[in-house]
Amino acid sequence: MKRLSSFGLLLITLAVPFFLIMSSIRILLIPYVFVDFEYRLPDFPPDTYGFSQADRLKWSKISMDYLLNDQGISWLANQTLPAGTPLYTERELGHMLDVKNLIQSMFTVWWILLAFLALAGLLTWRVKATTRYQRSVSNGGWLTIILMAVILGFVALSFNWLFTEFHRLFFSGDSWLFLYSDTLIRLFPIRFWQDAFIYMGTLSVVFALLCGYFGRRLANRFRT
Repeated sequence: MKRLSSFGLLLITLAVPFFLIMSSIRILLIPYVFVDFEYRLPDFPPDTYGFSQADRLKWSKISMDYLLNDQGISWLANQTLPAGTPLYTERELGHMLDVKNLIQSMFTVWWILLAFLALAGLLTWRVKATTRYQRSVSNGGWLTIILMAVILGFVALSFNWLFTEFHRLFFSGDSWLFLYSDTLIRLFPIRFWQDAFIYMGTLSVVFALLCGYFGRRLANRFRT
């Protein structure tokens, strides 16, 4: 078979943006690069309820450990503040469980997309359709840039709306709404998430430019 179906090439193109965005998120989840950088920014807003920078670093890293390890919610529920009170309330624990499930599902999808793109590349090489594969990857890169332009535009113009819609998409009801005095908000204020979106978008654009430019260049160089 020397020709690939248009549907198969379309799947490759559509898979690239999801793969690149998830790859960027995975990088931000590397312990503990992002939180160490973010909390040490000179203009990062302080916690008006008493957490110091050291407190935030300690408890945010424990929270990240829970999201990435194989422990159940009881592990996080057993974490207590120096006064002996639980780190998180039952409502916060429920949201952390939802976040962990979402992240673990994302990791699974990321591996599936990686396997799909790798197998598609191997298949196109075997059937001498490498150029079509490279062009599809390139198109996926440019599509990613368009998506990131839209997302970063909302970050600049109306991040609160974007943040709300994101949570409505991935979480049920109002389970993600908390008081400013709750630990989750004190550790991860809106500024934290705004910066996370910006870094995710920036990394995705860099990866997309590499795919868009080199994918097209390779396709033009190796016409098979």
